[in-house]
Amino acid sequence: MHTLHLSRRAALACSLAVLASAPAVAQEASYPSKPITIVVGYPPGGSTDLTGRVVATELGNRLGVPVVIENTGGAGGAIGAQKVASAAPDGYTLLVGASNEIAINKLVTKKVKYDIKDFTAIGLIASQPLVLVASTGSGVKNLAEFTQKVSKNPGKFSYGSSGVGTSLHLAGEMIKEQGKLFMTHIPYRGVAPLTNDLMGNNLEYGVFVLSSGLPHIKSGKVIALGTTEAKRSAATPDIPAISESAQYKNVDIGVWFALMAPAHLPKPVFDKLKKALNEALQAPELRKKLESSGSTVSSPSVNIDKFLAAEVAKYKQIVEFAKIEE
Repeated sequence: MHTLHLSRRAALACSLAVLASAPAVAQEASYPSKPITIVVGYPPGGSTDLTGRVVATELGNRLGVPVVIENTGGAGGAIGAQKVASAAPDGYTLLVGASNEIAINKLVTKKVKYDIKDFTAIGLIASQPLVLVASTGSGVKNLAEFTQKVSKNPGKFSYGSSGVGTSLHLAGEMIKEQGKLFMTHIPYRGVAPLTNDLMGNNLEYGVFVLSSGLPHIKSGKVIALGTTEAKRSAATPDIPAISESAQYKNVDIGVWFALMAPAHLPKPVFDKLKKALNEALQAPELRKKLESSGSTVSSPSVNIDKFLAAEVAKYKQIVEFAKIEE
């Protein structure tokens, strides 16, 4: 009798557990049933915002619900990323983030409380190289002249980036490490003042994201010395990759954009988002818009978790070499 009583209780507990999980399963099956928010950790107008908007349109077309962009700027993208890391893992709050806030910030400042493990990575969207430039007054026309001049005058020259611990800063330090160069880093508060000082010949060298440097390169206001990924960019086949020079053969760094969700995203929701993203990456309209901005659209076959692990390891090495801390 006692055994029967226990087994009844066990059966009742089991039934209650099934009933409790039923709404969650139903919600996952009917996903998405309301608008989805994609958080972008920067103000409107930058490369991450552009990428987010193009992806939002394509995901909305495929998922059948509105996908809206929410710009939550501040702290190099970290405020927006933190918001998504803390959100419910239901697929209605996503992040289109860049390498800065997803992989770098945590390595350079203790103020960032989230970690890469606080996200579910849906997939890589696109990447683009950075570009090393010289001011017109520097007297340097190519990478060989830059290397020779800086090598002969250790500590005399400076390069600028858009801030401490940004992709631009890390690229500059990677170039210094590979080329065995001694230059001073000048962190600017964003790209606008960096651009002004380069064009005004108040700074010899700088690093840009390709899409933001290209207009100034084309107008002749700054001189492109090389792009920072392993191969030349399809957007600028006439600008050599820095890695083509033997001394810099291991220079390979860019800025990339990924679609992320909070950790513990249910598999049915992940699968729907992954399928929609993979289809979006093949869409001619998305490819046209991102490629015209200097980005290379990612292949859906990229293993995002392996990619992120390799990128974090690379950034960690540069941060330790350059003793970068904010």
